Amino acid sequence: MNAFMHTAFGITDFWTYVLGTIFIVLLPGPNSMYVLSVAAQRGVRAGYKGACGVFLGDFVLMVLSAAGVASLLKASPALFYVVKYIGAAYLAWIGFNMLRGALRNWAARGEAAPATASAPAPDQSDPFRKALLISLLNPKAILFFISFFIQFVDPAFAYPVLSFGVLGLVCQICSFAYLTTIIFVGAKLAEAFRRRRRLSAGMSSGVGAMFIGFGAKLATATMN
Repeated sequence: MNAFMHTAFGITDFWTYVLGTIFIVLLPGPNSMYVLSVAAQRGVRAGYKGACGVFLGDFVLMVLSAAGVASLLKASPALFYVVKYIGAAYLAWIGFNMLRGALRNWAARGEAAPATASAPAPDQSDPFRKALLISLLNPKAILFFISFFIQFVDPAFAYPVLSFGVLGLVCQICSFAYLTTIIFVGAKLAEAFRRRRRLSAGMSSGVGAMFIGFGAKLATATMN
């Protein structure tokens, strides 16, 4: 099978790529944490809207990688630094806003909200657009497509677009399976979050802190 993939699609070490992709997808990152948060606060439909934003963002990164932008970033450290610091600042800003909202909810009286009281309003921003931006600035995705993704394309193959297409499809299938699991886990938590403000605030503050950490990780990332 591996030999066939290499012959037909110009892919080297196909199963190594599949295994590596699965492990990378399973690592916690901004994409999965945001989709989980949206699904927990707003339900399955909103979770899938966020997931679609992730899929589109990853697709854009794949196209840019195939078009040679990855090589351009490697050849131009200044451009790479601009991209990574903008991304780091955006992720940290999202984390800060999540922490601020969590602190407001945490200050609300009572462990459980009364039946007649309104629950804290979830983030009403469009999950598709927000997830798209997060995906495009996701340090894990950027480094994956710059450093890992392109290593499995045979430069001598006559149709590299086909190679990138197959690798991208494998990545999207793995991402879809994982995000679907995340969405339904989040939906199971939604009812508890609606009834318990402080539980919701605790998760939001944890995810917010993780986003600040993701921003710090991107800010210190290198091309190696």
